[in-house]
Amino acid sequence: MAGSFAVMRDSSLLSRLDRALYGLERFFALIAGIFAFGLMVLAVVSVTGRNLFNEPLPGYVDWIEAFMPLIAILGVSYVQRDGGHIRMDIVVGALKGRALWLAEFLTTFGILILILALVWGSWAHFDRSFDMTKPLWSRDSSIDIGLPIWPSKLVVPVAFSVMSLRLLLQLWGFGRAFVRGEETPVAVPLIMSVAEQAAAEAEHIQGRD
Repeated sequence: MAGSFAVMRDSSLLSRLDRALYGLERFFALIAGIFAFGLMVLAVVSVTGRNLFNEPLPGYVDWIEAFMPLIAILGVSYVQRDGGHIRMDIVVGALKGRALWLAEFLTTFGILILILALVWGSWAHFDRSFDMTKPLWSRDSSIDIGLPIWPSKLVVPVAFSVMSLRLLLQLWGFGRAFVRGEETPVAVPLIMSVAEQAAAEAEHIQGRD
């Protein structure tokens, strides 16, 4: 399940790298939000055109297919950093101390292996589509209006590469916490209690976050 998490900060190199990468992740999430809004605008234009002029937006489905990877994939690392992905924590949630950090390290390492495989596979998929000798640099295009598909395919390995960097930082954080026996390591999502969550929300409402 998804809970409420906090990410601690300090002056260490790990924390500085975490904040630097978080800036990129927030930018990617912003781009995803802009394209989600753009998709809603296209829907309004298409429906309005169909109802008023009997002429929907040409290639509406093609534009949806082009936008969807940006909406669905670009924010994946941002959510990972803040602990927002759905997960089953029945066992992990009951652990404390080094046992918890070891479990988090092992599960994060498993995710990293999967993401690296996805980076390799999605890059190969993009590479089959991209060709600088072809019109619009594309070997394939959408069915209706001929949009080049390679930009949407490129988004996936780029976003997953950022995700890989995030997972490496979290492995560093969990590994260091395990070795040192830390209670509140930096650069990793920590589960917040109800009281801590309420305090954080109060601070945010008061503009002190």
